[in-house]
Amino acid sequence: MARTVQPNSNRRSLAPKDDVIQIRASASMKAVLTRAAALRGQKLSEFMLDCACREAEDAILNQRTFLLDAEQHERFLAMLDSPPAPSEPLQELFRRKPAWEC
Repeated sequence: MARTVQPNSNRRSLAPKDDVIQIRASASMKAVLTRAAALRGQKLSEFMLDCACREAEDAILNQRTFLLDAEQHERFLAMLDSPPAPSEPLQELFRRKPAWEC
């Protein structure tokens, strides 16, 4: 089954931070980042890391190309050809009138 990446800022903040990432920026870029970090009540490095990780997670989740070997490809096609029956909660959801039509 496919595994999704769950954004988890707690995971990032509780993990030991022993790697260093260095980056160069113009004074104006740093000023914008510093201002945004202050608005969120974060240190600049914490703000930058949170934003970078969020973007990285989005990039991973938006990946549209994936490679499968022959066996995985056959299993994938079989799953597409025989989807599971809709669960009762899903059927109930489809029976409800959409909020925008109320």
